[in-house]
Amino acid sequence: MDFFHYENNELFCEEVLVSDIAEQVGTPFYLYSHRTIVEHYRKLDKALESIEHLICYSMKSNSNLAIARSLANEGSGADIVSGGELYRALKAGFPAEKIVFAGVGKTESEIEYALKMGILMFNVESMPEADLINYVAGKIGKKAKIALRVNPDVDAHTHKHITTGKKENKFGLAIDEALGYFTESASKENIEVIGVQAHIGSQIVSTMPYVEAINRLTTLINDLEKIGIKIQTLNIGGGLGIIYNEENPSTAQQFAEAILPLVGPTGRKLIIEPGRFIVGNAGILVTRTTYIKKSGSKTFIIVDAGMNDLIRPALYDSYHSIKPLKMTGAEDITADIVGPICESADCFAKERKIESVNAGDLLAIFSAGAYGFVMSSNYNSRPKVAEAMVIGDKYYTVRERETYDDLIKGESIPEILIHDK
Repeated sequence: MDFFHYENNELFCEEVLVSDIAEQVGTPFYLYSHRTIVEHYRKLDKALESIEHLICYSMKSNSNLAIARSLANEGSGADIVSGGELYRALKAGFPAEKIVFAGVGKTESEIEYALKMGILMFNVESMPEADLINYVAGKIGKKAKIALRVNPDVDAHTHKHITTGKKENKFGLAIDEALGYFTESASKENIEVIGVQAHIGSQIVSTMPYVEAINRLTTLINDLEKIGIKIQTLNIGGGLGIIYNEENPSTAQQFAEAILPLVGPTGRKLIIEPGRFIVGNAGILVTRTTYIKKSGSKTFIIVDAGMNDLIRPALYDSYHSIKPLKMTGAEDITADIVGPICESADCFAKERKIESVNAGDLLAIFSAGAYGFVMSSNYNSRPKVAEAMVIGDKYYTVRERETYDDLIKGESIPEILIHDK
């Protein structure tokens, strides 16, 4: 579900003509629909209303302040994986007591920052991390609340690069050794163990992996409580999938119907950490056709966006629907849609059927709201693109396009090199 739609063969975002925004903002740029973001959050929140729960939006999926603020206004919490994301979350207006800090490599300074800000809890991924949190908390006179991230060894049936709940993945603690880890953590003076957490992967389209994981976690929780470790929260991570092509992911209601019978009767607070589910289909990347290149039997549509702007197709072979902003009824052609980067991987689509376009025509790369701008870079010394958001019948630039001066910000040439000619 999203609020990008065609009227009279032209693409609109909510009530605004996308090509009008392109002419004013320039290309390439990311465009987000505020209504899509809040509607996805509300659907999930409504589906879980029968139990105590906290939705912590995954900042890594898209950390733009306008998107984050839109969700903070809805009552969402935040799932963060770095000190920078904590800074952004607080700037966006998420209450510290609704922020959960995940990630395998938290540093001492990040832990101290989070404790001083008063976050809800840490998702702890190793015993050395628990030791460090205990040390930092003691140093500054705080008691750190934690959940231990357990690896339930569940196959989420997703891309190998985004599965996280198998025993060979780097994340979490082995479930068959978890009792010892919980006992050791609970014995630390400056730590309070309040939860169990798991995250089994991303772009999961079935509810069954969640059911399997929750069943394994429930068994663990029962064993923990038998030895006197009271678990207050069950965090099942994020990973809910979206439609990129022909997937049939579970809806918020189907997800809730599958898990509520398992978590509802326990009385524990459920925490979930969705990102892609909320923002994935709320964003598009708008790009302009630069050239149409013929080479033998191949046709290349060369656009001004590159893999530095959207790396998912190069990194994961990900599918994104691509359509002209203005449908003319021209005959379909088969073409590779590629960017200007000096890498063969700089390709958004191979052998894709698309309505014939000309140089100068605008294209929309759909389902680009998650893991789009946040994974962009300045490779080939390309300035990062602008971001815009539509709210009803108005659009707002929510991130200015970088300039060439921004590319060298913070760099300097040693004086000796300037005079050594």
